[in-house]
Amino acid sequence: MNPKRVLVAHGGKHGATAGIADEIGRTLRDDGFDAVVLPADTVTDVSDYDGVVLGGALYAGRWDGKARRCARRNADQLSRRPVWLFSSGPLDSSAEQHDIPPVPGVARRMKSLGAREHVTFGGAVTAETSGRIARSMVRHGKGGDFRDPARIRAWAHHIGNELGAR
Repeated sequence: MNPKRVLVAHGGKHGATAGIADEIGRTLRDDGFDAVVLPADTVTDVSDYDGVVLGGALYAGRWDGKARRCARRNADQLSRRPVWLFSSGPLDSSAEQHDIPPVPGVARRMKSLGAREHVTFGGAVTAETSGRIARSMVRHGKGGDFRDPARIRAWAHHIGNELGAR
């Protein structure tokens, strides 16, 4: 029997969102799924996957444009399979302390795709993060890595359990 295929697409090529996607993909593979992790802007066809996890970073209350475009480009196929959405965002521990509802744009995307759920994980801005704004935040002591790998893995196991029950 072939393992179920899961696409984990993320809005950024590096950074917090890509790290979360990598952790989800690794966990799903450890659970016996064929998980593929790709940048969202490279995804042109999701028809070969049994489920899709799509994530994007939150910037100023908006979800990553690459994730939004991926969802629009593949809307028809995404509506025919289970979809889960995630965001990486707050640069504090609030996402680990309580569930953060999706920003309005993500909530609309969830509804249009029939997504099963959305989770917001903490973001990360560290010395390795590219960009002038990130460097300035780190220099002023406002950076940090607020992702919780155990929480990410728990959510990936949850996704695997839902896919395994199908």
